[in-house]
Formats: sequence, C-alpha cells, structure tokens
Amino acid sequence: MRLGIFAKTFPGSDPATVMTAARAAGFDAVQYNMACSGLPAMPDAIPDQIIADIAAASVATGVKVAAVSGTYNMIHPDPAVRATGLRRLGVLLDRAAAMGTGMVTLCTGSRDATDQWRHHPDNQTPEAWRDLLDEMAKACTLAEARGVRLGIEPELANVVDSAASARRLLDSLQSPALAIVLDPANLFEQATDRNRIIELAIDLLADRIVMAHAKDRHADGRFATAGQGVVDFTRFVRHLQAAGFDGDLVTHGLLAGEAPGVAAHLRACGA
Repeated sequence: MRLGIFAKTFPGSDPATVMTAARAAGFDAVQYNMACSGLPAMPDAIPDQIIADIAAASVATGVKVAAVSGTYNMIHPDPAVRATGLRRLGVLLDRAAAMGTGMVTLCTGSRDATDQWRHHPDNQTPEAWRDLLDEMAKACTLAEARGVRLGIEPELANVVDSAASARRLLDSLQSPALAIVLDPANLFEQATDRNRIIELAIDLLADRIVMAHAKDRHADGRFATAGQGVVDFTRFVRHLQAAGFDGDLVTHGLLAGEAPGVAAHLRACGA
C-alpha cells in the first residue's frame, strides 16, 4: 500500500513545488489536479511542456502520480454541460500515461445544476440513472481505447451514493476500465454501525477497488481530517489488506500544515 495525498493540498501552481511538499510531508504519491500546473482542473488542452514538467517533477521527487482528477457532473441536467465535461475528460485520458498515471478519477454527479457535490432529490430517479449509464458508457469507451482506468467513488450526495449502487454500475456496464475509489467517510454521515457499513462496502467492491481515500467524519456528521474523527483507520486498512487491496491510500480534506501528522497517523494505522 502506497501513501498519497491530493496534490492541491499544497499551495503552488507548478508540479515541482507541490510534489516536493508532498514528499517532505511524508507521502509517496499524489492524486494530481491540473490546477497544480496553473490550468483549470478540466482543461480544454494540455501543453506538452506541462506534461513534461509533471513527469520530471515525479522523477526528481520520487513522488508517483497515483491518479489525475477528471471530475465533472456526469448527470448535470443540461446535456451540453455533460458533453463539455466528456470532451475535457478525453483530454485528460489522452495525456494520463505521459503524466505517469493509469487512472483518472470521476464524479458520478448530481442533478444539482450548480454543485456536483450537493445532493438533489432527483438523483434517485430512473432518468438520472439512465443518464449516468449513458455518460459513463461513453467515458468507458474513451478510457478503454487508451488503457486508462476510471476511478469512481460512492458519495452520499451523488447518484452513486453507496457500495450497492457502485456495484450496480459495475455490473451494468461490465467495462474493464471502471474501477472503485473507496472513501470510508463517504459511506455514512451519522451511524453507530459505521464499521459494518465500511467493511460490507469493501467486501462488495473488493474486486474493483484500486484506490482508497482517507477522509474522516466527526460524530455529528461533519467531515474531519483523517485521525480526528470517528473512522477507525487501523480497522479500515486491515480490512482492505485482508480483501487483497494493495493500491494507494490517498488522504484529502486537510490543511497543508496537517499533512505530516496525517501521514504519521496513517502509517501507524498500517498504511
């Protein structure tokens, strides 16, 4: 298991700066965001020099690019917005290998037109699910042609809001490109049986989990920095390992100054 962090945790608009900071904080990998190269997160084009700079920074620091963020609202109510997102996803998929990664992470989306991370009651409609299947099938076609995986994450506010709905998506599309990013804090809000919820999710999705996230929750449901909430990360890591997981554990939702402490905590938990 390799320990990683969101690159945009650290200030800077060039990869050498953020990867050097990640290495100094105790991390071996980053989930990259094109904002760390001074571009929009979903750019219309990526200059060759920026790709070269990312690859060079990874070699110089020894920090691997575990994935690059390609999140857009895959069930946005406006089809034109979805089409723009898919086109930009294709740009990232085209350049992923040259950046040193084989995965682009996605957001399955929300019917909320202004915030893809905010719940909307229409997320659970048959129409939303059909739109997701259609959009994800297009994304899988692009990814399969390039040999890149698409990492999707169950999120309470999104159309894929549970391990069960993630399994349904995997089984519906049957694409070798589709993979799971599992964040324990995104599987519950306030739950006394949270360990059971997390472990059942691992068991259900074990064959497709390629990355895990390390975010936490306070008992009242608010998100927290890993190690400051109610998630038992030692138990989480052990259950992942027992299920055969050997991918990257990537933390996010923290301040840059907290990063060394989080790295130490997650390593103490077995990562």
